[in-house]
Amino acid sequence: MLRISLLLLLSLLQPKFLEKDIKELVTVSKDQSSVEAIHKDWDNLLKTYVDEQGNVDYLGFNKELETLDRYLERLGNYSIDGNWSREKKLAYFINLYNAATVKLILDNYPVESIKDINRPWAKAWIRQGGKLVSLGEIEHKILRKMDEPRIHFAINCASFSCPKLLNQAFTEDKLEQQLDLVTKDFINDTRRNIFSETKIELSKIFKWYQKDFDNEGSLVAYLNQYSKSYINPDVKIDYLNYNWRLNEIKK
Repeated sequence: MLRISLLLLLSLLQPKFLEKDIKELVTVSKDQSSVEAIHKDWDNLLKTYVDEQGNVDYLGFNKELETLDRYLERLGNYSIDGNWSREKKLAYFINLYNAATVKLILDNYPVESIKDINRPWAKAWIRQGGKLVSLGEIEHKILRKMDEPRIHFAINCASFSCPKLLNQAFTEDKLEQQLDLVTKDFINDTRRNIFSETKIELSKIFKWYQKDFDNEGSLVAYLNQYSKSYINPDVKIDYLNYNWRLNEIKK
């Protein structure tokens, strides 16, 4: 800020000479203070209103609606450019998806399930880089195109059978650690996946998006990277019913 102020003062004496310098400096300053600093607002909200089980205090969140709206607005003002790392892009879109999902629930609260909302994943209402996108577009046309299957355990659909909503914001510098954390947590969660020697019962996420997990040759091979117990490649696979009830903290 001091450098910008000095440049603005000097521009009064040499306006043409310094105009380009000021413009470039402001642009760089905006980018450096951008997403990582903005994510702190979301991080504070998550730490306050999401418990260790990923359940959400929507009534409490509703008291911070102005903060959430401001976060989504500031996040939506950024356009992704070629200088962003893969980790920065992933963190940006995961946070955008999760924050927008909470906003969607609050805008329709009280609601028993996200599926009771009209076209929850198809409606384009989320501002991103000068355009409006839907939750479905963020998931299928952006995140899934980045060849990172762990995103399925990072984005949350506000339902009990979904992966937990992590009570911290995803960030560029911690992304690998965070993605490994949510993946191991989900795969080894006995409420969402049940393993035995003869049969495994999996979340339907693994059925809906099986091709995303086939990079290791098979779904079981992928699971064995994160499972606490070894899964026989020939084991029978069944899928559990999906509970779409709202992931709300009951008080």
